[in-house]
Amino acid sequence: MSNSEEEKGPSGLFSVPYVPAHADSWGPPEEGSHPSQLTKFHELPYAPFGRADRIGRVADFSTNSYGGRQQDNYNRYRGRREENAEFQYKVQEQDFELVDNSSATVSRGRNQGGPGGANAASKKRAAHQQRLRQLNSRTGNKQGAHSSTTLRKGGMGGRGGRGGRGGRGRGRGYGRNWRDRVDRQASVSVKPDWTLITDFDLNKLTKIHVTDTSEPKSVEDLLWCGFLDPYNEVYDKCSARTPAPLKRSENKEFYPVTTTDDPVIENFATSAKESPDSNVIYCTDAILAHIMTCFRSNYPWDIVVQKLSNGCMFWDKRDSSQFDYLTVHETAQSPPDATGDPECAPERLSLEATMINQNFSQQILSTKKQQRKQFDHSNPFFDPDDSDGMEPASVAYRYRKFDLGDGNNVVCRTELHGYVKKGGEDQYMTAFAINEYQPPKPANTGQNNAANVKVTSWRDKIDSQRGTVLATELKNNAHKLAKWTAQSLLAGADQMKIGYVSRASTKNAYEHLILATQSYRPKDFAAQITLNEGSMWGIVRMLTNLFADQPVGKYVIMRHPNRAVLRVYGVPPGTFDDEDEEGKGEE
Repeated sequence: MSNSEEEKGPSGLFSVPYVPAHADSWGPPEEGSHPSQLTKFHELPYAPFGRADRIGRVADFSTNSYGGRQQDNYNRYRGRREENAEFQYKVQEQDFELVDNSSATVSRGRNQGGPGGANAASKKRAAHQQRLRQLNSRTGNKQGAHSSTTLRKGGMGGRGGRGGRGGRGRGRGYGRNWRDRVDRQASVSVKPDWTLITDFDLNKLTKIHVTDTSEPKSVEDLLWCGFLDPYNEVYDKCSARTPAPLKRSENKEFYPVTTTDDPVIENFATSAKESPDSNVIYCTDAILAHIMTCFRSNYPWDIVVQKLSNGCMFWDKRDSSQFDYLTVHETAQSPPDATGDPECAPERLSLEATMINQNFSQQILSTKKQQRKQFDHSNPFFDPDDSDGMEPASVAYRYRKFDLGDGNNVVCRTELHGYVKKGGEDQYMTAFAINEYQPPKPANTGQNNAANVKVTSWRDKIDSQRGTVLATELKNNAHKLAKWTAQSLLAGADQMKIGYVSRASTKNAYEHLILATQSYRPKDFAAQITLNEGSMWGIVRMLTNLFADQPVGKYVIMRHPNRAVLRVYGVPPGTFDDEDEEGKGEE
């Protein structure tokens, strides 16, 4: 076959184009092309682009890099640009001129130095910063209000602005409280065999999910147990100048017994008549008040619900939970952190607050036994044969039944701590203690004087500005005070005694002083802290109706550790049985 036939192909109608071979790279070689493929612009240099053109880049190989393939590509591009300098886009024209009215900034690269001074990457960064300054200048000239100083102070990316590093300033930066955030662990781990039934947003709980906010239709006293001692009015005279040392009640026994371990409640449940149209909830005032004020809680917690076939429901706490321990600064802007000082860890502060509260409730009572008020039944949890020299604390257990309507009833064990003689009548009271907590001073970082700010203690203002102290505690311990108020309302107390207790020494967590005491009517105090009694009962009704529609079984109500979310899980019947057996074995 001749060469002419080979070019025309087998049919003679198609000619194969000339394709030069290139053994070193892809594409045709720069030299050796066929003369037919050369155009009239073959020797004309090409300008890559103009900086004023509004075009995008598919890939940018001129970014700041320190070696490697990207640096080689940048150097090759720079060499071609210098060779074609006459054809580059001219920025400076007669009708357009960039004016830089800001001081130049020297950019120091990591590879600066060497025989040629700053390297290509540092020059590139300097040019980029200069273009940003020019852009800011043009923006300021157009708007006439925002200068470069304004942009640095409050603009995007400023230290007090919304973006970039703005979180470190006083503005609303994204990282404002990021360092203060604490990722808490759940009070109980969720197992794979748990079933999520529903969840509620605690911030909208009383506004969306609660519909019936009426108070109980009737309240009935079922049984009184225990005894009460009278209040000692000497403690009304406590002040910062004449404080009273807080004593330990070493011979007093306290009984934070859960619902299912209460023999009185067990007797009520076994003697109750079965009714398919009614639901009876058995619980304690601590559990019920916690549920009623759950929308003010920040720490994680959980409550176990057991539903029986006769419509009865038991609301319980787990034996291994920290439910009975009081919290400290739970709702403060900067709650105690477990990673800091061990003496200021949440667990240590919680144990200290619980001890103070128990000792205070007994110390402010009179020790004259002839004035003691005995009730029909003795303390159901005290065993004289196993007392070991201990005696029960002055507590009256008042079992009450609340009729919520629609066949829903709540049988609750409430507590009273003493009584006050006023106007010839005995008024029942509850007693609680708020302990002063002074957060550790922050480290002086040089950017603020927070470490040099003097922290004002209660001793300086408890006598003259007691309302200010209470307002601060309402902000830092909103859930604890709301729970105490709900417990006082459930018990039908006439008064609620609140004591202000402070450490005798800042570093000593075992010696305390009673600085002041104050009495409140529970209903008035609830109104003062904006606690609506109807809304609290509405939460109980909502959960009662929720469990009424569920089958017989065991459930868990738990708060999310890091979000204001309340979740309800269905759990297997044998869940937490191992914890109960371990608790009974330790006893």
